[in-house]
Amino acid sequence: MGAELERIEQAGADYVHVDVMDGCFCPQLTVGPSIIGALKTRLPKDVHLMIEDPLEKVRWFVDAGAAMLTFHVEATRHPHRVLQALAGSVTRGVAFNPGTPVVAIEPLLDDVEFVLMLAVNPGWGGQRFAPGTQARLEGARALIERSGRKIILGVDGGVTRDNVGSIAAMGVDLIVAGSAVFDGGDVVANFKQLRAAARGTAA
Repeated sequence: MGAELERIEQAGADYVHVDVMDGCFCPQLTVGPSIIGALKTRLPKDVHLMIEDPLEKVRWFVDAGAAMLTFHVEATRHPHRVLQALAGSVTRGVAFNPGTPVVAIEPLLDDVEFVLMLAVNPGWGGQRFAPGTQARLEGARALIERSGRKIILGVDGGVTRDNVGSIAAMGVDLIVAGSAVFDGGDVVANFKQLRAAARGTAA
């Protein structure tokens, strides 16, 4: 993992995005706070919690060095409590799945700095970018603009070296890429190709 981190640092990544899965919210079981704390990198750690009932657990990830912490609106009955628990310690993010209405984020926009839309159902890499994501991103952007706050809008899932340009043109601020970087070949070259395509289209 250290070698892979060095490669994405060399390539010029802005963050290292870490998916935390508990085997309950989604099928996979991945890393916990001890692994996140052990990651040695100069990149800000963008921790994406795909876990049930995050309220009692978020402090572990803050203490492990998360700079940005995102949880799912579907994973808790009381998202405001989670956001309040994170206030002042990290960049606070909320994520939502393809089947969740975009309006679910509206009541939270006064308390978040980051909105992450999933373009796949969480669980495995390599899935196809979900149809309808562009319209959903447009809806989320409209809600953010209406809030009058500066909130980062990101998209996660289904990103490939072939479609990243069209995704960037959808008006997102941050794109999460996993398989497109690490699916074989030269990680640095893969990342640079992604970034060039995204920036070229966005420009």
